[in-house]
Amino acid sequence: MAEAKKSSWPEFVGQPGAAAVAAIKAERPELEVSTSPCDAMLTMDFRENRVRIMVDAAGNVVAPPTCG
Repeated sequence: MAEAKKSSWPEFVGQPGAAAVAAIKAERPELEVSTSPCDAMLTMDFRENRVRIMVDAAGNVVAPPTCG
């Protein structure tokens, strides 16, 4: 049985967004990982290969990054 790949990273909440991007890309290089301001307008389409990391004005992660 294949091991399920991680799809959520709650441990990065409160951490710098750049560090979260680097860690997620290292763990799952097939994903498109990027940061966005927490008040940004974004498309709501679901994409399994995308992780959006929502950051505050200081650049810290404000919500658990997840695939989608």
